[in-house]
Amino acid sequence: MKLLRRTPLGLALLTFAACDPPPTTVAVEAPAAAPFSASGGDALRYTLSFPEAGAHMIDVSAELPTGGEAQLTLFMAVWTPGSYLVREYSRHVEGVQATGPDGAPLTVTKTSKNRWVVNTQGLDAVQVRYRVYARELGVQTNFVDPEIAVLNGAPTFLSVVGRGDSPHTVKLNLPAAWASCETGLDAHADGQPCHFSAASYDELVDSPILLGNPTVLPFEVMGVPHRLVIAGDQGLWDMDRAVKDVQRVVEEQAGFWGGLPYDHYSFLTVADEGSGGLEHLDSTLLLTSRWRGADDEEWKDFLGLVSHELFHAWNVKRLRPQGLGPFDYEQEVYTESLWVAEGLTAYYDDLLLVRAGLITESDYLTRLSRAINASMTPPGRKVRSVALSSFDAWIRHYRADEHSTNSAVNYYSKGTAVGFVLDMEIRRATGGARSLDDMMRLLWARHHAGAGYTPADVRAAASEVAGEDLGPLFDQIVDGTAELPLERALDWAGLKLPEPEDEVDAWLGVNTNESGGRLTISTIVRDGPAWTQGLSVGDELLAIDGLRASADVLNRVMKTKEPGEALTVVLARRGVVKTIELTLAPRPFDAWTLSVDRGAVGPAVNHREAWLGLP
Repeated sequence: MKLLRRTPLGLALLTFAACDPPPTTVAVEAPAAAPFSASGGDALRYTLSFPEAGAHMIDVSAELPTGGEAQLTLFMAVWTPGSYLVREYSRHVEGVQATGPDGAPLTVTKTSKNRWVVNTQGLDAVQVRYRVYARELGVQTNFVDPEIAVLNGAPTFLSVVGRGDSPHTVKLNLPAAWASCETGLDAHADGQPCHFSAASYDELVDSPILLGNPTVLPFEVMGVPHRLVIAGDQGLWDMDRAVKDVQRVVEEQAGFWGGLPYDHYSFLTVADEGSGGLEHLDSTLLLTSRWRGADDEEWKDFLGLVSHELFHAWNVKRLRPQGLGPFDYEQEVYTESLWVAEGLTAYYDDLLLVRAGLITESDYLTRLSRAINASMTPPGRKVRSVALSSFDAWIRHYRADEHSTNSAVNYYSKGTAVGFVLDMEIRRATGGARSLDDMMRLLWARHHAGAGYTPADVRAAASEVAGEDLGPLFDQIVDGTAELPLERALDWAGLKLPEPEDEVDAWLGVNTNESGGRLTISTIVRDGPAWTQGLSVGDELLAIDGLRASADVLNRVMKTKEPGEALTVVLARRGVVKTIELTLAPRPFDAWTLSVDRGAVGPAVNHREAWLGLP
């Protein structure tokens, strides 16, 4: 998954204790149920309709075989694989009711936040009907309006506990104004339009659906059909360029891995606002700014998103850490290897673009510099390893606050930087004969068809490819908090960082927010002057060295200061005015901007060209 900063709330699962209220019996009136056939085999059959698309509602009807059980326990997932946050999808479900084949009502009892029990009365099959509110446009959520529907499986389909391996089918009844159903699901054997089948609940949940009137651009790579589907571009996209560039991304990645792992693939793209993507076995759902199609630099960012999510078709959807499948959709699952699943994917997304000729060497170094800067500047890099940050994704990555930069690292950016260091280390150890590419392909060969890999498997593969023990390096930069050995990596690739400046700016160690004429502290950097000398997040700055505080005044005053000089701050904290005098410190090095070392000797130039795939 690739997302740009979303921080919703994660919650724990609900259980009933002795003092809890009893489960409630659902009694919400719904339209009369239509009779249905109880001879549908063991498939769970869903029909989705949109009679109130303008109200953002999805009507769901599910025909569920009972297997002779007296009760069916229904559940809704609380999270979506690839996005490690409990999102409590059941909060958008309403009007759950059940009937028999003759339309007679059955008792439905809600037993927890995301579970319902149906009394089957001994019937062979039951029909469950409910509605879902859908007005959150994202790659893990649902959105419906009169023009478009963006559907994800986890927040849409109630399923039956214990029936995950049963086949599932989906029939979509479209409003008259919609002409297209796009998804990675296989077409149903009956050949009816907008009728799809999934071999299991996992496959159903793993297949987003885009409905409406998108532009559909088909192409083939290695004889495998692909579809670039674009909705909402408002005529701003050059469709010829779009399909040509996306096809080139697929070709480059197929060459990297030695083939394609799927029989068909869809890029489901919603051009609106924001940016993000979520990986699936046979598709990806992409959310991007429609303006990216009209700007050459932003277009490169879109291609990076495409490259990232496509790389996941191998790395994480099929080559996965143990624990990430089979999934428990009702509670968190943990792994220390998101730095591999996401971080190494982020390392390769732009690297493969430069190898494909879609961005320049300079473009790539700019993007790699961003990841290294994001890894080397936050104080949290000294507090929490990238392995632990992977494990803590559920409570940290999607729930960032003002202290996050002080207490953790981002496994995307740190994983990218670790990938660069490992790549250069393997190349150095083998004289350029092997690389991180070979490690990824070795992991694929050994683990993509099995139960998944462990952290020890990754270490072993890296050491095997390098021909030497890289365990100590993993101890330092993956499981530990040592600084990345960047100089060694840069030297091999003929790259360099800027020389430190002779004069270092004075530094306070805060970020501020100015709104409504008030300047408040939004972040304080661990161990900086503000941290050690009494300032606090939330402080309103009233005056700085006797001048009325504003963002502009703070910046101008700081430019007049030298490290070691004093700064007097008048502030308001919880309604009390205080005056604090601080001693400023030298600004830490934060110029992690890579460039080509023009003084590098021949071998380093050759190493860089081989790494980037330059002619």
